[in-house]
Amino acid sequence: MFKSIEPLDIYNKNINVLLGSGASADLFPTLALKVKSPSGKWQTIETLATTYADWANRYTALFMHYYNTCIYPVQNFSPENVKDPKARTNLDNYENFIVTILGLLDRRKDLNRKINIFTTNYDGCLAHSADNILANGSHDFVINDGASGFHKKILHAKNFSTFQCQTGIFERSHYGIPQINLIHLHGSVYWSKDSEKIEVRYKNNFSNLIHGRTLAKIQKFSDYLVTDGSITTKIPNVDFTSQQRQNFWNAYNKLPIVNPTKWKFHETVFEEHYYQMLRLLSYELEKPNSILIVFGFSFADEHILKLIQRSLANPKLQTLICCYSKRGADSLTEEFKPWRNVTIISPPAGENLDFTNFNKYVFSLKPQRYIAPDHEENLV
Repeated sequence: MFKSIEPLDIYNKNINVLLGSGASADLFPTLALKVKSPSGKWQTIETLATTYADWANRYTALFMHYYNTCIYPVQNFSPENVKDPKARTNLDNYENFIVTILGLLDRRKDLNRKINIFTTNYDGCLAHSADNILANGSHDFVINDGASGFHKKILHAKNFSTFQCQTGIFERSHYGIPQINLIHLHGSVYWSKDSEKIEVRYKNNFSNLIHGRTLAKIQKFSDYLVTDGSITTKIPNVDFTSQQRQNFWNAYNKLPIVNPTKWKFHETVFEEHYYQMLRLLSYELEKPNSILIVFGFSFADEHILKLIQRSLANPKLQTLICCYSKRGADSLTEEFKPWRNVTIISPPAGENLDFTNFNKYVFSLKPQRYIAPDHEENLV
């Protein structure tokens, strides 16, 4: 059965959530591919990028595929245009997740009532979902993305240390407004460099940085990477001129996101913010009575993996890692074996811990009890 996170056990603690690409799996493609090596090992964007590091054409084609299938759809994402039922459910899951967080904050008596959501996703699903909840008027809260300003919103780490409160008519009482800090660890497609600062603009009028003729050139290569039964030795070749490669990399390297090969930004201003946010994560995990809930994150980013492992020296930190599959749970159980303050939450046999099951059985104000299908048949 699924192990639930009891709300009464955590609501009054310093709650931090780390969300990875698994949270948006039904909206946007992940780094996973459908290609295996001859020995049967599954390949990803990261592993193939390492293989093709000295093979200019294939390395470029791989990142063109990555941009066109993973980044560009995020750049042009609009919730109102989502029609696919699974994608629609994914958005609903984001809203359910936020409502659970707000329910935990409503139970607190402290003036400073906030929860930190650290995410390695560069999409705007959390911000869009929060906006939708606010528009419905069902909850009063603040979503703080670290940016301040009016006509121009500038991102600054210090903004995550602020919070808002309401006062009574005669200012004799103060009430902390529930706040969600939204912290993008790997950048966001809505960021752009403004001199030596980062500007945040929630727009979706991006144009594809790859020319149509070039997209046609990588079509067979790209299709093969996502075709069942593909093998690395049969991946089609792609030929580019040096100018075509240079044009792509000049544009790609300006993107405000972490490069999935070395997990680093290309722009210094983004790189500095990345390490500021890692320090913020470390600081939050070192506080007494802290909780870290991890969902949809594979720990491929070694900076974050090592940071969390160092933070586990804090005996007052409880870390709950929710794994999509039993195989993933076994792997992370081995990775975090030395630490007693880590709980690995694995799905029961025959199930996956997707966002729907996470909200239903694990992270909810009223977690449901899981009943195995064969048990349901026996009850009938």
